Amino acid sequence: MAFIYIADDDELLCDIVKATLRAWGHTVGSVENGDDILRALPIKNPDLLILDCNMPGHSGIMVLRALRSTLQFYQLPVIMLTARESAADEAIARSEGANDYIRKPADPDLIAFRVGELLAQRARYQCQ
Repeated sequence: MAFIYIADDDELLCDIVKATLRAWGHTVGSVENGDDILRALPIKNPDLLILDCNMPGHSGIMVLRALRSTLQFYQLPVIMLTARESAADEAIARSEGANDYIRKPADPDLIAFRVGELLAQRARYQCQ
């Protein structure tokens, strides 16, 4: 399956999502802030990233901007998992390059399903 990285400072939610993704067969790593994810990504090179918008250090949007400005991570699938509920927040995230936007609280199985959809979409794109 896939290697997925989660950057979220909500430890309980992160543990629940990690356990669910592992049950779906994925390998999962996590960090608690934007600075750590920017340091980890070049070393770990995940298949998909789940980002919280509100984290210490670099926000999820700042991390997303940094990723989309590099060749290495320009096409990395990114799901924003956030408590921000407004349509404007979602529009900003999508305009910065988020592939999906899930509002908290979210069903962990829904997150795993959406991860699977994005990974399948990425696999189809790479086969073309």
